[in-house]
Amino acid sequence: MQIKGSFRKFTWRTSLLSMAAVLLLSGCSGGKQQAEPTPAPVVEAPIEQPVEVPQENASSPYKAPLTGLPLEASLTQRPLAVMINNAPAARPQSGLGQADMVYEVLAEGGITRLIGIFQSQSGIEKIGPIRSIRPYLINLGESYGGVLVHAGGSPEAYSIIQKQGKQDMDEIGNAGSFFWRDKERKAPHNLYSSDEKLREGAAKLNYGNDVKVPQYSFYSEPAAASGDGAEGTAPMEVVSGEPGEKVEIKFLLDSYVVAYEYDGSTNTYKRWVNGSPHVDLNDNVQLEAANVIVLGADHKVLDDVGRLAVNVETGGKAMLFQRGEVIEGQWVRAAGDAIRFVKDGKEVPLVPGTTYFNIVPNSPSFESHVTITNP
Repeated sequence: MQIKGSFRKFTWRTSLLSMAAVLLLSGCSGGKQQAEPTPAPVVEAPIEQPVEVPQENASSPYKAPLTGLPLEASLTQRPLAVMINNAPAARPQSGLGQADMVYEVLAEGGITRLIGIFQSQSGIEKIGPIRSIRPYLINLGESYGGVLVHAGGSPEAYSIIQKQGKQDMDEIGNAGSFFWRDKERKAPHNLYSSDEKLREGAAKLNYGNDVKVPQYSFYSEPAAASGDGAEGTAPMEVVSGEPGEKVEIKFLLDSYVVAYEYDGSTNTYKRWVNGSPHVDLNDNVQLEAANVIVLGADHKVLDDVGRLAVNVETGGKAMLFQRGEVIEGQWVRAAGDAIRFVKDGKEVPLVPGTTYFNIVPNSPSFESHVTITNP
């Protein structure tokens, strides 16, 4: 790992081509040969979490568990875990700007899929386009106690949903009336819903709100910007990193190069796709994240269709981008919990706001998918 001048770069060059070749060869093998990724380090959980003394004179005593942002009242509604299409024809999507957390992970054919975790905001008039589900997407969505929202799925995903009685809303199965097709787009990139319709459907399916929702640790807002504790609050130690103002992430294909660029005026990272701003179609505002986490996971090709198995439980290398800095550490996941970012065995607090998780293959190497530059 080297730092030269004003930029710090992890290069992929021929390693990415090797990864593509491995996936394609495995995908054409009828499922008998699978890609053998570089083993990820196993990280033990649980982890030590930072402790913050509650602020005595806070403007609101309530905080959203997934964003750390203030709320007017206690949050009781259950998260929705929505499978969102990320094919080029599906962009720009609707509703992502109001998600609490967003995951991006590879699906078959080198495309990626997004999982929007929606809980703290309401009045989201349009969410989508909504697409099919995979076993590892079930795993991630359920880690937040989310109702699984999708349209179809792989045979293995359907088997898991049916045999284990998962609480899902499937447009082509049990919940078609709570979705609609947009005539301005071509199928299958035109399926949408809203948070109101989805919550109405979940209630009619008797899906309760009594679920465990992970609580993340957050800096107080002054600490997030300056490293100082707010008045009446014990200062939380700010974990410093190295300059990390822009990161490019190449999952596999040239049409899936994602970038996040730090904006000091908002203390957030603006999201780009293939060099263009990634906007929310609902308001045409560029998507942004207070925290960007890039993590490596083992990927295996399962069949000749190219369906994948992605290990989202073991843990491994990760990078956290926040406040214009990058912190190198690891991701961990304890039983019954969601993915968390740690450094030296301690969970690193998040900056209040939306968090984007970007899951890249460990093969040919985790670093080969990431490029960091600074002005």
